[in-house]
Amino acid sequence: MLLSEPHVEAELLAELSQVATSWVKRPSGIGSLLGKIGSKKQKMSTLEKSKLDWENFKEEEGIVEELAIHNRGKDGYIERKAFLERVDHRQFEIERDIRLSRMKP
Repeated sequence: MLLSEPHVEAELLAELSQVATSWVKRPSGIGSLLGKIGSKKQKMSTLEKSKLDWENFKEEEGIVEELAIHNRGKDGYIERKAFLERVDHRQFEIERDIRLSRMKP
């Protein structure tokens, strides 16, 4: 049997699709129908609501560009956090070197 023959490939695909669909549990009956009809809408989480409110506020106040420019500069939050992390790492290295120098060889 050669797989390059079109009718053989079609038969194999048909068999595979039957096997694959037999494993899938399909909802049936009145329960699934009622589930589709009476499904509740997903509630918006607090985080999603806050993000949406913040985006709307930025657009209403017209501060989108100003915030983007401010956050790119040295006064931006990310830059400050990176700077503080570098300072903390340097301080740790200095303290480590002092501890190592005090140890007896």
